[in-house]
Amino acid sequence: MPDDIENMNAALALARDGLGQVAPNPAVGCVVVRDGRIVGRGVTQKNGRPHAETVALADAGTDAARQSEVFVTLEPCAHHGKTRPCAGALIAAGVRRVVSALEDPDPRVAGQGHQMLRDAGIKVDIGIGAEAARAVNIGYFTRLAKGRPFVQLKLAVSADWKIAAEPGRRTAVTGTQAQWATHKLRAHADAILVGAGTWKADDPVLTCRGSGSEDRSPIRIVLDARAELPINCKLVQTAGDVPLWVVVGETAPAQNRRALKTRGIRILQSATKNGRFDLDDLFGLFGRDGLTRLLVEGGGQVAQSLIEAGLVDELNIRGKGGAGVRFSVAPGGIVRL
Repeated sequence: MPDDIENMNAALALARDGLGQVAPNPAVGCVVVRDGRIVGRGVTQKNGRPHAETVALADAGTDAARQSEVFVTLEPCAHHGKTRPCAGALIAAGVRRVVSALEDPDPRVAGQGHQMLRDAGIKVDIGIGAEAARAVNIGYFTRLAKGRPFVQLKLAVSADWKIAAEPGRRTAVTGTQAQWATHKLRAHADAILVGAGTWKADDPVLTCRGSGSEDRSPIRIVLDARAELPINCKLVQTAGDVPLWVVVGETAPAQNRRALKTRGIRILQSATKNGRFDLDDLFGLFGRDGLTRLLVEGGGQVAQSLIEAGLVDELNIRGKGGAGVRFSVAPGGIVRL
């Protein structure tokens, strides 16, 4: 058992490295063990293909994989998609045992991968590292269960719990350490969302910088009901380097939309109510687009709207010192993590 835990922890470390890179797929880690030694490692690759199991088997090689033990953070898939089922790849490789942290709730899998392995005479153990594996892929599970991404709201606050000196005015309330921590949060997200107040006041770029994750910047999403994002702002100027989505309302002028589209910006239209975005419609749209983890860096109005709508799953508060405090937000209340 101690060796099983150690091997699963190695697979979990690989899975975490895939966060923010593989949506709509889960970030899965896998290690192949032969004679007590890890001989192959794999993580789901960028954009979700190939899967971790096939990468790990290839890394191990045919001879080492035969009669090996495989540790994987989520049930091997059982359905044919762009690639053959991972359960089939493990069977073909001749492994003797598969240790899986969790069953995959995707209806196309949902225990069928484990059953395929058992039917082939492979020993299957489930549950080692389950809690940690669920935490890694909470975005994937949230999208399957609720049809929307896991939403993490990040707020930077001053010592007196203010997020700005006054509405619409750019205010630095955190230091370098907190900013670096923010870039790490961004690197694990599929997308970052800000409201109109933030892009008007701050002219942000919303990329990963200074944390060793410069090549992991997620999609930037801005709420802009009238498609008024200035062409000379930093978000538009960097749209060719990092994807930018602009969410507009039904009445956004056609010429404004065209001006943004010509610069490679994706325009999404969401329903509005009384001049404000219908958040259920908007976040359902994000879910259908495959987003699993959404980091919200908007101001007070966006934060309040999302919390009141029950759309915040985790609240991350950071102060000048850089240390973050995480809270789980659920119908039963807010609980410190």
